[in-house]
Parts: sequence; C-alpha cells; structure tokens
Amino acid sequence: MAHEGLWEQLDGLDGAETARRAKCQYVQEPERYVVTMLTAEYVVDLSGRSILVVPSERPAVFLEQLCILAYLINARDMPPVGKLVNGLALPGGQFFFRGVHNLPNSKLEETFGDRPEVLLQVSAQFGAKGCEFGDASIELNVLPRVPLTMVVWRRCEEFEARASILFDKGVADQLALDALLAAVNLAVKALTEAAAEIF
Repeated sequence: MAHEGLWEQLDGLDGAETARRAKCQYVQEPERYVVTMLTAEYVVDLSGRSILVVPSERPAVFLEQLCILAYLINARDMPPVGKLVNGLALPGGQFFFRGVHNLPNSKLEETFGDRPEVLLQVSAQFGAKGCEFGDASIELNVLPRVPLTMVVWRRCEEFEARASILFDKGVADQLALDALLAAVNLAVKALTEAAAEIF
C-alpha cells in the first residue's frame, strides 16, 4: 500500500485534536477526515485507508495522498509567520530544492509569461487572492494552513519571463519538504490546466 508508514502514524493520533490542528473536519462513524485541498474536498477513510475526492468519488492520486496524509500528521495550530521566503530559505531547503526537486517555476513562466493577467483570472476559481508583486501575483491556500505565493514577471524584448514561488516562513512547521513540493506541483498543475482551457 502506498504511504503505509504515513497511515500508521495517522492511526495513532487523536482524531478531534488532529482535525483542530489541521483546520479540517473529523467524523467518528465511520472514522474519517474531510480535508479541503485547492477547493476540492477529500474524504480520508481511516478504516479502509483510502482517500476519495468528493463528489466524484475519484481515488486520490499518489501526490494528493502524500500531501493530505503528511498534512494531517504534521499540521500545527499556528498562524502564518507573515514573512515570505523562497524554498532555499526553509530549514533544509537549500539541500532539498535542487535537481529533480526544483520548484516548477519554469512551468509558470511558460504558461503565464506572455499573459500574467491570466494567472489572476484562473486562480480565482481556486480561492486565490491577488497580491502586489511582479506583473501578476497570487496567494493560494493549497491546504488550510499552507499558503503559497506565486509571482510572474512578463516576458519582454529585454528579459525572459520570470516566476517565483514563495512560502510563509513557518510553512515547514505544517508540511515536510517532500509533501510541500508535492503540494506546489499539484497547485501549478491545476493552474496551468485551467489556463490551457482559456488559450
């Protein structure tokens, strides 16, 4: 079974306390959590060790499972620090976010570099709010305690398009780096797929 170790860790936690920490819903009969990720609801069935997206009943894919299980285990009842940093500034980030673990900035550049305003347009359906950075920027809650800030600078004659993905300084208290990268990849995939429907 995928993520068996995470399921075992989750089994050992108090359900009501876990839901309070993670800002999600806990239901006792049958025992399950309901977690919102990118405006979709996921039902985490503890007895069946399965995660379904509602209302479609689609099984959660590997990265979705990783994000949700790691989040339920690690989430802390703490407000955001309020200071934005790049991934390299997070504890362990300078070693983790390299090579195959690079943040997907290039996907944002390719999709929104010529039309940054589309980032604002498509992100609204995921509950994002606009920010004042670059040519277009948003703050998007991937999970209830995991906000991401994405910034795009427009391609022009002098400069290539640029994009940055920034984190609240306290995000490492909510999600381990591998699960955080998975959350970022899921968010960028959702945004680029939504943009593809417009172009």
